[in-house]
Amino acid sequence: MGMKTDEKLIMNGKRLDGRKKDEIREIEMKVGVIPNANGSAQVRFGDTVAIAGVYGPRPLFPKHLQESDRAIIKCRYNMAPFSVEERVRPGPSRRAIEISKVTRLALEPALFLEDYPETVVDVYIEILQADGSTRVTGINAASLALADAGVPMKDLVVALSGGKINDTLVLDLCGKEDNYSDADIPIAFMPRKKEITLLQMDGELTPQEIKTIIKNVLKAGEEVYKKQKEALMKKYEE
Repeated sequence: MGMKTDEKLIMNGKRLDGRKKDEIREIEMKVGVIPNANGSAQVRFGDTVAIAGVYGPRPLFPKHLQESDRAIIKCRYNMAPFSVEERVRPGPSRRAIEISKVTRLALEPALFLEDYPETVVDVYIEILQADGSTRVTGINAASLALADAGVPMKDLVVALSGGKINDTLVLDLCGKEDNYSDADIPIAFMPRKKEITLLQMDGELTPQEIKTIIKNVLKAGEEVYKKQKEALMKKYEE
């Protein structure tokens, strides 16, 4: 983790894009962007854009895949070939398979899956533009799409990345920061009870640094949560 770069990622307390260390990028969220999905959302953090579509709950076939007492949720995270400068090879990479899995695990605790036995909820996440923190951007979009689909939820899932660059703890890493960071921690949580549903770490941090990042993410996540709720309200006002 953490390739070396000669470029200073932080100068005079300012990051490459002019942000302070605990400042998150400009956020844009909207729901109902895919007409034929049961629920959908588009989320943008700076130059990272994710779109999510939810289909279901619908009967799951073949029958032997069904769970008799609850719905199963399937997630597919994918980077569009045009999302980065060097075209992504089509088809699921090991990274995409891993992110699909952790995304499912991050969303599952928020859903009342037992309300829909023998069904499946399909969640598709497509990264349209990648500039760091794509998995957390995708989780925010998926959480909104599930709510838009009317799947019963205990709470929305908010996701944000934290990390360390040039010995400074930061929030919401952009692409370059992601590539050259000393460490990067994607976190997802349910804000009402501050229940963490995803916590991964790449790189090295002290236990104290990890605690600080989690605390900062939970605090800044309130702003993301507010944006999610506004996006949902806006659809119903229209």
